[in-house]
Parts: sequence; structure tokens; C-alpha cells
Amino acid sequence: MRRCNTLPVAVDWVKLGNPNGPPGLATNGPNMYWKRIPYALLAIFMTVPADADVTDAAANGFSVRQSTVITAETQVVYATTIDRISEWWESAHTISGDGSNLYIDARPHGCLCERLGPDGGLVHMTVTFVNPGVILRFTGGLGPLGLMGVSGNMTWEFEAVEGGTRVTWNYAVGGYLDGGLDAVAPAVDSVLTEQLRRLKSLVESGSAAGDS
Repeated sequence: MRRCNTLPVAVDWVKLGNPNGPPGLATNGPNMYWKRIPYALLAIFMTVPADADVTDAAANGFSVRQSTVITAETQVVYATTIDRISEWWESAHTISGDGSNLYIDARPHGCLCERLGPDGGLVHMTVTFVNPGVILRFTGGLGPLGLMGVSGNMTWEFEAVEGGTRVTWNYAVGGYLDGGLDAVAPAVDSVLTEQLRRLKSLVESGSAAGDS
């Protein structure tokens, strides 16, 4: 494991999105969400611990891995992961600021998507492989990575083990970011680690926050 202890403080966030939106877009109504993107970038990449485990990181890409055992049957864990992402994914790590806008269409060419008002929406990642109860694979740049010159591949694996279900996430990202993608790897890892913790808590206690 490589340990990274830096945050992407040198990233020029202005380059990643126009706070006023593209020319011609309204700044209220459904299009107002465009104005949130630079702030969402900061929230996702800057409000997480700086200390994180990353399997590999370089200027042109990185890989992160999270794994945990959830005390429940595999089909229950899989169904909760897919059908209740709006409950376990943290609102602070969305573009709309509301986790209830997230949903997964777990079919090939489906998506991990976010609703943005009555007529708007965002595809965070595209579903490219599905074996229900076993593995789900996404392609794309998750969250703010979608605004960068990168491509990514994420797999969610579900394995029946003694005591429950082992859930393993692997995310490999490659491409270009001014200053190097290794700068953002620890933050991406930390965000994903927290989401997996919340999924585990929701399945085992009924509350993603673990406060039930």
C-alpha cells in the first residue's frame, strides 16, 4: 500500500468549471445546479482526511481499493447497495447537495445518476457489466472527476464469506490533471471509504449515519 498525505491544494479549480455556467444558461431554475459544481469539487476533495491508503498513484493516474465485511446475506447487501444508494451515499458528496437525488439503473448502459431538478440530471458513471449479487462495474469519472480529462473503471464485488458478505470496491483512474492525478487520489479514496462505511452501517443498523 502506498500512503499519501497530501491534498490537492494546488489545483486550479476555476479551470474545472465556470461558476456562472456556460453562456446562455439561466442562473436559476434547473440550470442553477451548474453553479454548484465548483463548490461541490471543493467539498468532495477538501473536506476529507488527508491520510489515506492508495494502492497506486502517479501523475497520470491512480488506483484505490476499499473492502469490508457486512453482516448480512449477499442478496440483501446487493439489493441495499443498488436500491438504497439515496440513503447511504452522503449528501455532502453530491452535486445537488441531496443524496436522495441519486439512483442506480443496474443494467448494461444504465448509470449511477443524479437528478437535478424536474428536467435536469447528471450521469456520474455508466454501468458496463452486471452479474446480480456478484459484481457491478461502472465506467467514467465519479463526481468532480467527470469534469477532468480522465477515464475510470470501478468495480463493486460481493462475496459470501463467514459472518456475512465481503464488499470490495476497486477504482482505477487514468488521464490528465494539471498538477498530477496523484494529488487527488487520497481524497477520492477517503470519500469512497466513507461511503462504504455508511453502506455497512445502513445494512447492519438501519441508519447510514450509524446513530439508530
